[in-house]
Amino acid sequence: MNASTSIADQIHARLAATLQTTALQVIDESHLHAGHVGASASGVGSHFRVRIASPLFTSVSRVQRHRLVYDALQDFIDQGLHALAIEVL
Repeated sequence: MNASTSIADQIHARLAATLQTTALQVIDESHLHAGHVGASASGVGSHFRVRIASPLFTSVSRVQRHRLVYDALQDFIDQGLHALAIEVL
């Protein structure tokens, strides 16, 4: 991950490239989870909401859509992304 780019921007770039998104919004909601398990001390970068549309989601189940998103972001998860809410558009 590039330290000069926000985690939200990095997640956006990864999902756009990997899943050929037609609509995508990445929202850092970490500040809403201050004091919770997994929350970062800085209040950023641990909890995200993704609103996403992709042609790769056509004819696949909700579970498969979520798996595609999680697979694309696995290295972020490995490096501390604690929570990810996914809204398929």
